[in-house]
Amino acid sequence: MFAVAAAPLMFAAAVVVQLWLARRRGALSVPANAADAWFQAGFYLLNGPVEEAFFRGLVQGGLGVVFGAPAGFVVGTAIYVLYHRLGKWPWADTLATALVGIPMGLAFWLLPGPPSVLGISIAHFAATCGFLGPGPYLLRRFRFV
Repeated sequence: MFAVAAAPLMFAAAVVVQLWLARRRGALSVPANAADAWFQAGFYLLNGPVEEAFFRGLVQGGLGVVFGAPAGFVVGTAIYVLYHRLGKWPWADTLATALVGIPMGLAFWLLPGPPSVLGISIAHFAATCGFLGPGPYLLRRFRFV
């Protein structure tokens, strides 16, 4: 249920953040065409669950068991955000990943039932598609940038 509500919101929020950042920096990396945008979305469909399994499941969950859920949330989210800097992302883009990391970390921690990465992986996929690939493609296609 979380994914049904969160995915469209995360996609839209990521597109808005990317639009703001693109206007601020005066540039936007856009897929070459619709096929490239779909190809990138396919990659994100694999990448989102892998990142969530590692950062939420292993780091946040593991540290949460050892040091308590708040410590797992803070450390897991901080590592998730800073990990994106390894790709030489600009600091503004790197810090924008906190807009995904914080809600996903809170959802992993606070949603009822046993911790699961399924719903947050779907929301992560939607946010990534909004920020990279399909989102920027749509921004360019509909002449927002």
